[in-house]
Amino acid sequence: MSNKKQRIVILNEVELGKTISRLTSEIIEKVRNLDNLLLIGIPTRGIDLAEVIGKELFSKTGLKIRTGIIDPTFYRDDQNRVGTRVIKATDIPTPIEEQEILLIDDVIYTGRTIRAAIEALCSWGRPKRVMLLVMVDRGNRELPIQPDFCGKKVPTSKNESISLCIKTVDNEEGVFLE
Repeated sequence: MSNKKQRIVILNEVELGKTISRLTSEIIEKVRNLDNLLLIGIPTRGIDLAEVIGKELFSKTGLKIRTGIIDPTFYRDDQNRVGTRVIKATDIPTPIEEQEILLIDDVIYTGRTIRAAIEALCSWGRPKRVMLLVMVDRGNRELPIQPDFCGKKVPTSKNESISLCIKTVDNEEGVFLE
């Protein structure tokens, strides 16, 4: 018997594409003024997902939506538990005052990454509104944070993990449970 964890496909490439299309339609419906929208990706896969969402929004509306990066590492209250990784430079292309910010992450679990990202974002100014898009909601929240846009809800246990793979980065596309 092997101890290797089984990999389960949650969304295959086609399903992921349809989910991204649905999420962008929801964004177009919910955000009145797309010119005022700023997509902010959270490392690591949130950055790649923000680019994909931006391209899909462009193909549906013809508008080039600005994208940026916020790295919440130094704002975390659980660094000793999650450890550190290489820090991504925060890159916000415009003053955020009066902007509608869409934070984008691959997976939401405890809510602590999002709390830290909001805190980091507020150190840059006071946006008009902050919304959250995630590809997968794992449940098990420790903080009362819920996504405005969610690709799929997949309840998991603490010893499971979910991976978003994007073709341009991973040479495969889909969402996987391991």
